[in-house]
Amino acid sequence: MNSTTVLPRDFIHYYEEAAKKLVALVEPLSDEQLWARPYPYGNSIGHLLLHLTGNLSYYIGTEIAGTGYVRNRPLEFSDPSRAPKDAVIKNFESAVRTVIATLEKQAEGDWSRAYSGKGMDAAKDRFYAFLHCAGHISHHTGQIIYLCKELDRQKQ
Repeated sequence: MNSTTVLPRDFIHYYEEAAKKLVALVEPLSDEQLWARPYPYGNSIGHLLLHLTGNLSYYIGTEIAGTGYVRNRPLEFSDPSRAPKDAVIKNFESAVRTVIATLEKQAEGDWSRAYSGKGMDAAKDRFYAFLHCAGHISHHTGQIIYLCKELDRQKQ
């Protein structure tokens, strides 16, 4: 095996599993719980999902796949519209599908192609961009797990 097959295969597996985990965490929540802020200093699960969707849609979708997505990062944390849970999940899953489709198109030389997404200054190449976004999902999944536990505790 070489990086042309191993890298996309393993990244795809990671992103698919991360999306399944997040959807499984959010599925039992009501729309109200999705947008609840159990702590005055933190985010709601809904806003974290909007943030993950924006992150993937911009860093991978726009900057690598050329989707034209325009990101409004501050709105990811402040959007007052409180979209229904099903719509938030659908948009997140769509962003993950874009990432997977983009991974499937990467050729051997693409991994080291220059990358310059605004706000990801450490990224020098596409490999790092995919890796960084995977780590970002992991980071916020931990927060979402904690928020789900707190919401469950508050129900009791």
